[in-house]
Amino acid sequence: MNALVTGAGGFLGLSITRQLVARGDSVRSLARNAYPVLEALGVDQIRGDLSDPAAVARAVGGVDVVFHVAARAGVWGPYVEFDRVNHVGTRHVVDACRASGVGRLVYTSSPSVVFGGHDLENADESTPYPDRYDAPYPATKALAERLVLAANGPNFATVALRPHLIWGPGDNHLVPRIIARGRAGKLRRIGHAPKLVDSTYVDNAADAHLLAADRLAPGSPPAGRAYFIAQGEPVPVWDLVDRILAAAGLPPVRKTVSPRTAYAAGAILEAGYRLFGMKAEPPMTRFLAGQLSHAHWFDLSAARRDLGYNPRISLDEGLSRLAASLA
Repeated sequence: MNALVTGAGGFLGLSITRQLVARGDSVRSLARNAYPVLEALGVDQIRGDLSDPAAVARAVGGVDVVFHVAARAGVWGPYVEFDRVNHVGTRHVVDACRASGVGRLVYTSSPSVVFGGHDLENADESTPYPDRYDAPYPATKALAERLVLAANGPNFATVALRPHLIWGPGDNHLVPRIIARGRAGKLRRIGHAPKLVDSTYVDNAADAHLLAADRLAPGSPPAGRAYFIAQGEPVPVWDLVDRILAAAGLPPVRKTVSPRTAYAAGAILEAGYRLFGMKAEPPMTRFLAGQLSHAHWFDLSAARRDLGYNPRISLDEGLSRLAASLA
């Protein structure tokens, strides 16, 4: 098939692109920059921004399926910048798909769209959106997910995937942040309760996207639905952090602060950074404190049933590959 991958030069987007190319599909990318790795893969690269509807329309024209992966991620920044990419940009993708007659859209969402400051334990897709969010990222991703699912119809099938904590070799977000803070001695365990979290090895997340695209059609089981994607191997959050640190040859986190202290520190730091117009990310935010002090693991039965999803890279194997890549 002819596929468009937005953000194909990014961590997850590149994994999806490699899998598409490996099985013989034709791939086009939409990104602000050109990437030599995509050129080497034979990808048709279109330079453009999601906030530019004309650029999005050029990229979408003539493809069979769109994997909308590109997003602004992070725990800090002006709401308007997150909204411009995550919400408005997604609207441009949906509008372009409809105008060009694209039949399928696979949207990369996030489990954070249903995180309202409480434990998510064996959560399934019936979990409602919360009334408020502690950061622009989950708020704007939730708006985009709702838009995508509402666009599903008789001639345009859409699906949203919610992979949790994507990591692996080549990660440019989660793993580098953990390693950098670990080396600097700035990591602190939040609370003593063994809160379980699940995560997603990058190739498993890419598998889920291709499975969703292949099974997606108007009226099919995945059409108009969201799915949690993860390893299916929940572990205590700080055990996962320590294992990632160990893969980089670093010691585990020893010092601990209470969840209340971490949340209060996040609120104070956010206020101070806003007051003084500081653009750098605070060392702690309310959203980050909440993420690190609550359980996040999910019932994957819907993804297994409707998408045929089954994580092929285990947590242990993924960590072994990560360690080899960091050696």
